[in-house]
Amino acid sequence: MSEHITVEELSELMKKCAGVTVAPPELQQQYEAGFDTLGVDSLGLLGIVGELENRYGTPMPPDAERCKTPRQFLDQVNGALMTAGA
Repeated sequence: MSEHITVEELSELMKKCAGVTVAPPELQQQYEAGFDTLGVDSLGLLGIVGELENRYGTPMPPDAERCKTPRQFLDQVNGALMTAGA
């Protein structure tokens, strides 16, 4: 397991935690689209954050669950993981 969440992993987490299936290539194309347009609501995003905290054993940034786009979310989460791993 790397200290970096990929688009593929986010796609997997969206399916597992939010019940929303978006293929990684589609997610990559909609990187700037709002989570709401992809079908992920705030509870789904909270579930994704919780899953990541369990996986990595480190708290995610408090604003991660309020991110509006996949890009914003991955930037915040990956920044936190890099800091935690340093």
